[in-house]
Amino acid sequence: MNFEIKMLIGQYQHTIDSKKRLALPVKFRGEIGNKVIITKGVENCLVIYTEKEWEVMSQKLGNLPISQTEARSFARHLLASAMEVALDKLGRILIPDYLKEYAALKKDVVVCGLSNRLEVWDEQKWQAYSKQAEKGVEEIVSKLGPLGI
Repeated sequence: MNFEIKMLIGQYQHTIDSKKRLALPVKFRGEIGNKVIITKGVENCLVIYTEKEWEVMSQKLGNLPISQTEARSFARHLLASAMEVALDKLGRILIPDYLKEYAALKKDVVVCGLSNRLEVWDEQKWQAYSKQAEKGVEEIVSKLGPLGI
C-alpha cells in the first residue's frame, strides 16, 4: 500500500479580519480540503476538523453511553456547537459569532496543528496557557507513560 500520511503540526500567528474571517495557514490548506468543521474545544479554544476526522470524532461521540452525565455533556459541548464552514478562494473561513465569543477571540489568534485537528486560540490566552503548561510538562509526561507516551 502506498498512501500519504498527512499531519497538521506547528503554531502560526494569524489575525481575524473585520468580516470575522480567519485565513488558515497555507501549510494546512492542501491537507484539510475545501470544507471543515469548527466547534468548541476545551480550555476555551476552538477546534477545526477535516470532514474525515469529524466523521471519526462524531462516531466516537455517538457511541458514548447516554446513561452517563459526563458523556452526554461532552457530546453536547462538541456536537451542538459544531458548524460546517467552507474555505474561500484565499483559504479563509468565517468564524460564527457564538464560537468567536466562546473562545474570546479578538483580532490576534494562534492556529495550532495537533496532528489530526487544528486549534484556534486567542493569542494572549495561548501565551498564558503555553507558559503554564510548560511548567508542568515533566509531571504530565510521567502520567502519560502508562498510555505509551
